[in-house]
Amino acid sequence: MIYLDYHATTPIDPRVAEKVLQAMTTNFGNASSVDHEVGDRAEAAVKAATHHVADLVGATPRDIIFTSGATESLNLAIQGTVQHLERSGTKPRIAISTVEHKAVLDTCDALHKQGRIELIHISVDTQARLDLGQLEQACANGIHLLCIMAANNEVGTLYPIEKIAAIAQSYQVPFLCDASQAVGKSPIQFNEWGITMLTLSGHKLYGPQGVGALVVRRDHRLEPLLYGGGQQRGLRPGTLNLPGIVGLGEACRLRAIEMAMDEVEIGQKRDRLQALLQAQIPDLGINGDLQNRLAGNLHISIPGIPNSAIIARVRHQLAISTGSACSSGVEAPSHVLRAMGPAEPVVEGALRIGLGKFSTDDDIHQAAEILTQAVESVKQAMA
Repeated sequence: MIYLDYHATTPIDPRVAEKVLQAMTTNFGNASSVDHEVGDRAEAAVKAATHHVADLVGATPRDIIFTSGATESLNLAIQGTVQHLERSGTKPRIAISTVEHKAVLDTCDALHKQGRIELIHISVDTQARLDLGQLEQACANGIHLLCIMAANNEVGTLYPIEKIAAIAQSYQVPFLCDASQAVGKSPIQFNEWGITMLTLSGHKLYGPQGVGALVVRRDHRLEPLLYGGGQQRGLRPGTLNLPGIVGLGEACRLRAIEMAMDEVEIGQKRDRLQALLQAQIPDLGINGDLQNRLAGNLHISIPGIPNSAIIARVRHQLAISTGSACSSGVEAPSHVLRAMGPAEPVVEGALRIGLGKFSTDDDIHQAAEILTQAVESVKQAMA
């Protein structure tokens, strides 16, 4: 099996896995146990991990709240903000892009259907790029929260977060950035750029699944979604996930050291795979902003060839995805592609390929051959 679905999850770095195992066995402990050295060691490990996470995103350690992942972080950020505003009698107005992750879209849609918020959608163009003029107009009209991702999880388009943060700041609008696909791949400076809240997940940057963080400025008020214990400033109580937090911290430490070189090499492999596929599949289309995308992202469309037919032929050899959202077992077209507005054959033929630091040159050549053969097989079957 050749694994090229790094946007879904990255394999854990063996060096990170070693730290996780130690935190589960020899270096275990409850970081809130203050009566003995086992608890002290656990607390020290959490503090070290906090520094590593903060260093990677340009934040301060006191800004870090550990969670189970970006979905929980986004819910805490959005719902926590809404609940705080509701306490003062304000009905919040929230602006989001049409290509946000479902964790943002579904949370905001639920709050909107409950009548608790006004929801403004900011559209994108055919390359999933934002109109900053439209974004600024939304801020100028008066909103209480702006939610824009750092990198799209399907087509890989990178967004100008520093510029967006500056626009939000100029109108005193809190800015929430879902950076789960960008952290560890693209530089981010939380404090310097003036971001209000930022989310990340360990399993998107070679760390363990089930752990993430919300980075939040201390002057931004949130209401907790959970109660009990008072850990993490009361915003996310409960016994800290020591193995997960240690793993996330180590993954962030390694990305800070290796990210720049790794991403150059990943981008070169992505470009080679793209060239191989374009040479063998003449009508191949590339989706997203080709000048500003994640180094490991290759989102393709083969018009006239259903992506499900390709997946059915390669699923035992090659791990890639359609990018479709599935609900209750029913496939639905990608909301990202729908928002970009391509022709229907482009949507139906879309495939998401994600490369990472463990992708090899052999992987690239074999993947190109497998995909090319699958396309030929589908074409013959449809003839």
